[in-house]
Amino acid sequence: MSAYAIAHLQEAAPHAEVAEYIERITATFEPYGGRFLVHGAQHEVMEGAWPGHVVVIGFPSIAEARAWWASAAYQEIAPLRARHIEGDIILVPGGPEGYDATLTGKALREALPAR
Repeated sequence: MSAYAIAHLQEAAPHAEVAEYIERITATFEPYGGRFLVHGAQHEVMEGAWPGHVVVIGFPSIAEARAWWASAAYQEIAPLRARHIEGDIILVPGGPEGYDATLTGKALREALPAR
């Protein structure tokens, strides 16, 4: 099952270390089957607030995503970004093949207290 590294990064002033991070990041995730799905794109806020930027990197599985995050190659460059850009980063598994949200809704309804 696919997995994703999702970053919500705040606006930051341009910095040489951020440029270096961007130049080097692809090489850190390619060995784990990772690829950019969203990077440098303008997003549309449809509800609420979402200042900053969105980055999504897809991986073949959550194991590969975790291995990339923990890798020496990524941990070496992570401070280049973290020193200059605040943000939140999560790893999340994708939905299973054939996932049907109506079944989740039904289970939720069945778990509600009887009235």
